[in-house]
Amino acid sequence: MKQFFLALLSMAVLSLQAQTVEEIIQKHNAALGGLDSFNKVSTEKITGMTSIQGNDYPLTVQLINGKAMRVDVEVMGQAVVNVCFNGSGWKINPFAGATDATDVTGNELNEYKAQTFVASNLMDYKSRGHLLELVGQEEVEGVKVFNLKLTTKEDGKVSNYYISTSDYLLIKSVGKREIQGQEVEISTFYSNYKDFGGLKFACTRSLQADGQVFQEVNYEKVELNVPVDEAIFKK
Repeated sequence: MKQFFLALLSMAVLSLQAQTVEEIIQKHNAALGGLDSFNKVSTEKITGMTSIQGNDYPLTVQLINGKAMRVDVEVMGQAVVNVCFNGSGWKINPFAGATDATDVTGNELNEYKAQTFVASNLMDYKSRGHLLELVGQEEVEGVKVFNLKLTTKEDGKVSNYYISTSDYLLIKSVGKREIQGQEVEISTFYSNYKDFGGLKFACTRSLQADGQVFQEVNYEKVELNVPVDEAIFKK
């Protein structure tokens, strides 16, 4: 009988945790403008700058929501390009010896696919089949946060997201990324939220490895439902 009641108690705790995760995400999505509003966006164009080792480079991101993504970074007169279109990916990086378009596969391609959406994997985890769990509450740089663990459906990749308990905006994320053939844990800090067309975007993103900032991304403009030519996504 005691074991029976313990089993019921465990089920109740799990149910409560699931409800809490859903409530947190609903409030997170609402703080950004609503998941439905993000999913109704047809196209997106972001312009800004990325800073690497103190040098600033122009950045352009163009999306067809859920279908295509292209990122262009102009570095010393040369273009570094990442593209995903209809589930396939390719890239050009002359600084890595790839002056021609090369195919992207595996985990890197899964990351590209996720970036074709205006809404993040976190915002739309349920419809994409990802697993989201509440780890608990803690502090990030003096801010009280919910720590959420997301496991992707495609490859089981694990990332942690830290959402403010006060305004429900994303403060930080931590996940592993393959860089030059090595898996590196990257922490991304989100700030400078701005409103574009009724939706909020973190316009400053600071990327760190081993506690050191190696890249910062700053959005200057986010344009929604603007013309984006499909031809730019083809090799």
